[in-house]
Amino acid sequence: MANTCEICNKGRLTGNKVSHSNIKTKRVQRPNLQRVKALVEGTAVRIRVCTRCLRSGLVTKVA
Repeated sequence: MANTCEICNKGRLTGNKVSHSNIKTKRVQRPNLQRVKALVEGTAVRIRVCTRCLRSGLVTKVA
């Protein structure tokens, strides 16, 4: 899928947008994904990774 992290599989979250008059419409919250060149099994590959995985050190970036 396009909007998922390839490390932790974090995807989109759906819910309701609630107005002041309590009218509910559907909304989507997407993860903050970055395209990063990373080492995957010894080779440099471009993957889409969420910023939580980048900060926690689950991804080794290639310069």
